[in-house]
Amino acid sequence: MRRILIVGGGYAGFYTAWKLEKKLRRGEAEVTLVDPRPYLTYQPFLPEVVAGSVEARHAAVSLRRHLRRTRLVAGKITAIDHTHHVVGVQPADGEPFELGYDTIVVTAGAVTRTLPVPGIAEQAIGLKHVEEAVAIRDRLLTAFDRAAALPAGPDRRKLLTVVFVGGGFSGVEGFGELLSLATALLKRYPELRRDELRFHLVEASGRILPEVTDRPGRWVVRELTRRGARVHLDTRVTSAEAGHVRLSTGEEFDAGLIVWTAGNGANPVIGRHTDLPVDARGYLVVRPDLRVEGVEGAWAAGDAAAVPDLASPVPGARTVPNAQHAYRQGKLLARNIIATLRGRAPKAYVHHSLGAIATLGLGHGIFQYRRLVVTGLPAWLMHRGYHVLAVPTWERKIRVLAVWLTQALFGRDILSLASVQHPRDAFVAAGRADTGEARPPQPAAGSALEIR
Repeated sequence: MRRILIVGGGYAGFYTAWKLEKKLRRGEAEVTLVDPRPYLTYQPFLPEVVAGSVEARHAAVSLRRHLRRTRLVAGKITAIDHTHHVVGVQPADGEPFELGYDTIVVTAGAVTRTLPVPGIAEQAIGLKHVEEAVAIRDRLLTAFDRAAALPAGPDRRKLLTVVFVGGGFSGVEGFGELLSLATALLKRYPELRRDELRFHLVEASGRILPEVTDRPGRWVVRELTRRGARVHLDTRVTSAEAGHVRLSTGEEFDAGLIVWTAGNGANPVIGRHTDLPVDARGYLVVRPDLRVEGVEGAWAAGDAAAVPDLASPVPGARTVPNAQHAYRQGKLLARNIIATLRGRAPKAYVHHSLGAIATLGLGHGIFQYRRLVVTGLPAWLMHRGYHVLAVPTWERKIRVLAVWLTQALFGRDILSLASVQHPRDAFVAAGRADTGEARPPQPAAGSALEIR
């Protein structure tokens, strides 16, 4: 049998394996998928996980539950040697090993792009994984509890100050959802005033949401400003040491929560540890039919690949790295692999965009398709409708709908479970109390140390 190896279990990798399972004949090929995480993260739901509108587990799809005929290997790919048709794998436990293959599918995705800004590595949280979204929500809820017990002043002001760095879809949606949650929380905390809540969105370019045109982008800035946020355009964070944020405009303030969403970068394994062809940015060079350029037996899709955008009027354009493309590329990739196994020609990837849609918090959203722009509640409802249809598997769709229905009846759940990040603290403290041992100083609840 042909050995098909899939590197990465994101959208493109999951859908490639899922469709291969359904279309391969018995004994035609064996499929192996390697990923360090046992689930697919449905990233469009992460902003709603931040706001508590979607349960964390419902934004993840179990690989083992839905890929029943695929061999799953829990580990990180460290190198791809296509010349010898092997990859290096580093499992969470045990010694590294090699896996051989006949056909490789690289869908490793991208990583959060970081910059050498002092303090960011120690203070900031990303927004690319479920764990990060949960930590952001719990940090905000814990900050409200702590701030309510403090007198008005700089300590309380710092706890109630939130900074998002990056004005792309991930940053704007996460920012809008967290702002919506924070505004709703004020009703439960009479000790706190609305003017003490400070939300800053920092974007290095002159506009946010580059996927929409200028006019809708300006509307989003006005909408967020109307709701009490500050949007800093043409501005960079120059330092965030000890939570003290300095901007390139000269403005300074303390922030209790810093979220870094300043775009994606090439996966380092793809960019530096493979003999497959990559472009200057570190993305795999692929043909329109998703075969890696210049080699046999190698395919790629999703955020790790520079896929030609045949639907764009711009010569040399590449598809943008989003779920809309990765989902469709994964399905086509499975069909194309089967076509080549059976002696047929693969098809080129062509997809005309369905538009851009974003949530800006409960009841707020924006949608654009060409010249058509919808804002407010209708766009928010469209966002929810689209993504509940797009999230993989009926099981997840039903679970998400059930949570939304519960919230419509009873409102948001505002319980913080930040303590789960250190589940042994209470047990260890009890042991010290029994022995009379002094307990060492602990980091303050919600500090940067607790979410690393």
